[in-house]
Amino acid sequence: MAFEAELDLVEVAPNADPPVCRIMDYGKFSYEKTKREREARKHQKQIEIKTIKLTPRTSPFHKDITVRKAKQWLEEGKKVKFMVRFKAREITYPEIGQQTLEEIAEELGELAEVEQAPKLEGWSMTLMLTPIGTN
Repeated sequence: MAFEAELDLVEVAPNADPPVCRIMDYGKFSYEKTKREREARKHQKQIEIKTIKLTPRTSPFHKDITVRKAKQWLEEGKKVKFMVRFKAREITYPEIGQQTLEEIAEELGELAEVEQAPKLEGWSMTLMLTPIGTN
């Protein structure tokens, strides 16, 4: 029947008993499928993650500047990742980095919620903030 109609015989459900096949133009079917996937990707909301790197010795002045920049990004709907990088013997006092990240999370509390609490991974401690209303 497919040969007479000059179409393709496509196996739709091979695990069914008996297997299900459909007579269709496979080229047209695959083209429309990729077109639908492209449209779906176009309408997806892309959330950007901005990273701010600090050290345990970052001055309060510079920390305030980064917090202001993070506020701006959170208002735009972007996620912000704060990273405190430890060098040499600084790693023996991770509580300094944790305190810094907790202060930042408290300052940005009205704009963002904590997605990932301060967590030490190797030589760096990270904090992830998400704008409120996004998830």
